[in-house]
Amino acid sequence: MRTHDSTTDAPRADVAAQDAHVRTIFGILEGEQEADLLLRNLQILDVHSESVYPGSLLVHGQRIIALNPDETIVRFREVFDGEGLYAIPGLIDTHLHFESQLAHPAAFGEAIVPSGTTTVFGETLDFASAAGAEAVDAMKVLFNEHEQLPYRLYAFAPGKKTSTEVTEAMLAMDPVIGLGELAHLSYMTGNADDFRKSALGRANAGFVNCHWGVTALSDTLLNYMPAIGVDNNHDVWNEDDIEKSIRYGLNTQIKFGVGSPEVIRTMLRAIVKRRWPAENFQLCADNISVDRVLRHGHIDWVISLAIEMGMPPIQAIKMGTLYAARSFHKDRDLGSLSPGRFADIVLTDSLSKINPRYVFKGGELVAKDRKLLRPAGLDYSVLARQPRPGLADLRAEQLELTPIEVSEDGTQAKVLLFDVYGRGHLKFAQEVWVPLRDGVVVPEHEGERLNRISVVQRYAEGARHVVNGLFKGVSIERGAVSTFWPAPSAYFVVVGTDSAEMAANLGRLDALVGGCLVTADGESKAVLPLEFYGVMADMDLAELVTATRSIDEALARLGNHNEGEPVVNKLLTLFISLDRFGFMK
Repeated sequence: MRTHDSTTDAPRADVAAQDAHVRTIFGILEGEQEADLLLRNLQILDVHSESVYPGSLLVHGQRIIALNPDETIVRFREVFDGEGLYAIPGLIDTHLHFESQLAHPAAFGEAIVPSGTTTVFGETLDFASAAGAEAVDAMKVLFNEHEQLPYRLYAFAPGKKTSTEVTEAMLAMDPVIGLGELAHLSYMTGNADDFRKSALGRANAGFVNCHWGVTALSDTLLNYMPAIGVDNNHDVWNEDDIEKSIRYGLNTQIKFGVGSPEVIRTMLRAIVKRRWPAENFQLCADNISVDRVLRHGHIDWVISLAIEMGMPPIQAIKMGTLYAARSFHKDRDLGSLSPGRFADIVLTDSLSKINPRYVFKGGELVAKDRKLLRPAGLDYSVLARQPRPGLADLRAEQLELTPIEVSEDGTQAKVLLFDVYGRGHLKFAQEVWVPLRDGVVVPEHEGERLNRISVVQRYAEGARHVVNGLFKGVSIERGAVSTFWPAPSAYFVVVGTDSAEMAANLGRLDALVGGCLVTADGESKAVLPLEFYGVMADMDLAELVTATRSIDEALARLGNHNEGEPVVNKLLTLFISLDRFGFMK
């Protein structure tokens, strides 16, 4: 268990501080001392009674200390006119991977806070895995001064992809509150490291997150995971997944940032159709790009979508506020506009379509009309690393697409087909028959011309591991695009039409720590460098968005038509499935 300072002075100091606090609150309510802020002229959403009432909120020391205080008695240093807007609790993302949006915590805040998100529960496993031997020190830098962020950060120590020593060290860090995603595939084999990490999570009295497609698990695993203390599950994709997840007592997180845009609608339809109580559910992004947040919104967007699909507005809002806070036992601090809770408040002109006009964190106005008022100004540049190339001996012929099998008449070849939208639908990788002409594979399936894809190991010991196939998700007429991901193994993915172009593209990207690169005719057309261990960019929000959009624009000039997430984010999600389905060593 975590221990508090055992010196005799520490408890006394704590009591003294609390004594001062309760006396201050009493003095404010008696009119003897000043509060920090009064927000008046509000329509306040009470998530507990599911009602709305006109009123005001008194704030001091970052927390709400009174509802509708007697203004003839109380004194306050500042007044904010709420313009008759609805006041709802700050929105909460219950499961998010910091690495997935490529932005460091401060840049990410520039995107999500104007959308009304004031709290994030974040996974760190890929960043820690990418940092390798430097993981503990790197995480200290990433968490340093997190209180200065315009949102609240609660984090999880890696439940997979790192050593037990890294997990144990991170469990002792602030703001870590528990153990992150467990690797259900290795749990099926009784992996000793998994047992040890679960034990560490339990011993630290923390929460345990799970990552498991419940319909694919054995009954043993379905029982084992919640029995050892798993609290939350975000890996649901359809009605059957949801039903099993809630039946086994899991706080079920409905995600909207991964895979096909239709997935979130499928899950929300199921909840509405089956009339499952909303208290079972919370909302999360899992993996999402800052570009998508800027275009569509964050938790505010999915709340509005749930309402559009038939969920009562207050119930939808509670999935992104009270029920989210309650799932981590944080509802004494977050999730409602009640005395004692943090003054994390969103003012919106509608409850049926969330439109954050003003966003407060701890009583401080941090965003207005979808613009962050003051960047956090945190500097993470110490995390930048020097490139360590590994592809000096790569040859273009290693990327040639060769048949897994040839038909008896020699006219067809069996090859791998990867689908960027296949995750969660058991169609990520399939073996398919395609034409074979003069001994050469024709990259065409069911009448659709496809690009080729190569999955390439960066640092080889002996023979380099390369997997070649066809790809749905990017369609360019010439050139190539590549991405790199270091965790849990260092691999590149390159998509293109010609082996020589694809190999040359990889050679250029290999000269960087990591990132995404578009080339054509041997020239670089767009690049997004990820200097922080190959998973994060040393950029503010505007710079990052410009870079990701430049990738899409360069690919559009080469013939690609993209919808939804930026191509770089789509390609990077491939590595999750490549690892899960055994395509990387």
